[in-house]
Amino acid sequence: MAMKNLFKKKVATLLQQQRESRTVSQSRSSAGSTFGDEEGNKGAQVVLENTYQLGPREDQRFCTKKAEDIIRDNLHSHLTDAEYNSETCKNLTTQITETIKTQIKTELGNNNRFKIVVLVMIGANWGQGARVASRCLWYPQYDRFAQYEYHNESLFAVGIVYGIYYE
Repeated sequence: MAMKNLFKKKVATLLQQQRESRTVSQSRSSAGSTFGDEEGNKGAQVVLENTYQLGPREDQRFCTKKAEDIIRDNLHSHLTDAEYNSETCKNLTTQITETIKTQIKTELGNNNRFKIVVLVMIGANWGQGARVASRCLWYPQYDRFAQYEYHNESLFAVGIVYGIYYE
């Protein structure tokens, strides 16, 4: 009987400690997003509030014409004298994708809410037809895309940039 009472007391104290630790952690995190030292939050705390912004401002909209110009300039500069080779085109694809992505992000600026997705496909041009298609969940009021196609005697290239508004 004494063992049973000792066990109940031990369980009760453990449950009490868990409840206290939860209330302390909840009181720290209930104020919103905070920044400060991890050890007791010494120093000034910055509390970030929600913006409740559901759409982009007029000056932050994704400009498809500028994106198309960036794609065209990059494809022409990298592929004007290029001939199709699977190894070189694999490296060219990643290089063109990265340059387009960085140029689009610098064009949009730091204070934007668009997720940028860039696709570049390069293939051999042997007189065959090629069709490129993609599907994604879309909100047509804010989400946009830009594309450009490039052809020469030995290869074709398609560049697509998606600007998806991220709330």
